[in-house]
Parts: sequence; C-alpha cells; structure tokens
Amino acid sequence: MRALLVVLAAAGGLVVGPGAAAASPDYPVPYSFTADILVAPSGPYTPPPGANDWSCRPSPAHPYPVVLVHGLSANETDNWQTFAPLLADNGYCVFSLTYGNDLSTQPPLDDIGGLVPMQQSAQVLGAFVDRVLGATGASKVDIVGHSEGATMPYGYIKFDGGAAKVAHMVGLAPVVHGTDVAIVPGVLDELATAFGAPPSELSAIAQACQSCAQFAPDSSFTQALDAGGVAVPGVTYTQIMTRYDELVVPYTNGTVLGAHSTNIVLQDQCPLDFADHVALAADPVAAQDVLNALDPASARPVPCVPVAPVISSP
Repeated sequence: MRALLVVLAAAGGLVVGPGAAAASPDYPVPYSFTADILVAPSGPYTPPPGANDWSCRPSPAHPYPVVLVHGLSANETDNWQTFAPLLADNGYCVFSLTYGNDLSTQPPLDDIGGLVPMQQSAQVLGAFVDRVLGATGASKVDIVGHSEGATMPYGYIKFDGGAAKVAHMVGLAPVVHGTDVAIVPGVLDELATAFGAPPSELSAIAQACQSCAQFAPDSSFTQALDAGGVAVPGVTYTQIMTRYDELVVPYTNGTVLGAHSTNIVLQDQCPLDFADHVALAADPVAAQDVLNALDPASARPVPCVPVAPVISSP
C-alpha cells in the first residue's frame, strides 16, 4: 500500500490552495495528500497534529468534540494530516482513532484499517465515542468521516445507539447507498497495474478485507442502512461529494435525504475543484464546508481554488 501511495502522489498531483483562516493558528495545515503519505511509516496509532489531547475541554463556542474516522485502507495517522490541525486551530477538541486493522498480520496489513466488517468497527467507534465523552464531559460529539469512515458511522448512529451521542455527522465521500465498483480483488489488481504497485500487495488486502463486499448496493449492510431512510432524528447530517469520485459510483450514492441533511457537490461550488475520492482528505474547498457544517452560525464563504486529483483525471 505504501508503494501505491508514493506512486499516486507522483502520478496524480497534489491538492493545492489556501486554507481556511484559523481562529488561533497553532499547527500548520497542509493541503496536500503528500503530507499523509509522508507520515504513513510512523504507524497506525500516531495521532495527527492537534488530535487526542485528552486534557482538552470543549469551549462554549464549540461544545462538541470532533471525532475523526478514517477510510478503508487508511488509519488515523495517514488520513487526517489536514483536518486534525485545521479543526484544532479553529478551537475544537479533536480526537482520532484507528479501527479495523490487525496488528498480528505482516506489513503492510498491520497498518491497514477498516478491513473488518463494519458492524464490528461500529462497536469500536462506539467505545471510542464513550471514552471521548467521559474525558471531555461533553454531552455529544461531532463526527467527521472519510470514505468508509463516512459510511460505517451512519450505521453506528442508526443501529448502535449513536443517535443519542452524535450532534453532527459530516461525511466526505460517503458510500451511503453502496457503489457500483465495490472494492474486490479484481478491482484492486487493476489499480495496482495502472499505478505500478505490486498486484500481490493489493490482492492481499482484498483477501483480508471483510468490509469490502459490504459496499455493494445489494449487500445486507447497505440494504439495512437504506431501509426506512439513513437519517435519524436528532442528528444533523452533511455529505460532501465530488463528481470525480472513482470509488463511489455514482457519486450521488453519497446523498442522504432528510429534513436535517445537507448534500454538497464540490463542483457546484467550485468548478476548479477536480478532487477525487482520496483528495477530499486534503481539499481546502471541502475543508471550509466542514467548518461551516460544524458551526453554521459562523459560516464563511467557501473558497474556489484549483484542486488537483490524486488518482483520477477529470
């Protein structure tokens, strides 16, 4: 996986553009997927800058701590080098976790998160949310998730008691209604061939990935999530999608309907934004959308700056 990430950075370009203004900037905020790649060797349990200060107490302006939930094949370290410092600089208590990896396996699988069934990962997320609430004294948390981290928490909220503990659910490239290119060994082999990474490495990940089949539109997980609607009363939802998403197909499968749900397509705001699935984790346009979703009373204009794709072309 690390080999693939390095190739992706070289072949796909970098996310560029100014960041949202921070209330009290303490951490640099890199708007580049390269920042995630560079920290990958530090392991799956190294919190990103600004995250997991267990002495942090939420302010009246931001009463809910933010829990960052990484995507499939990622971990807390290599998914949140942009959003963790951004949110901390804007006055939030920020927490991140790694779920769904198996440290008993050989590299690179020991660093790869999100591989177990999403119902199992939801239990890990629930325990982490309880820990955050206990440490901070907050009544609820906000969740910001990317990819599987923007899919699995919807299940946690709907089925596992999360509705009483989550104020805002913000999903970057969520796979809410499944995807027509659910990640299976054949798809991963094609990606490996396209980018020059060893097919055996990605095939090993696919064989270990118990959650992969759950992203299919006809999987029992997707059907249960869809049944009766995804949104749960009492939770505010924001979904941030890109037309250039090559893993959520069609990209509109990230849409959540409901009275308290907002669905944003980045290109409707900024035609210069060519972010694909991975690039959303370091996208300055999406970053302002996240800040606005978490604190709509202090919403600021969303910048329109050029954003390059990481693993696809417009």
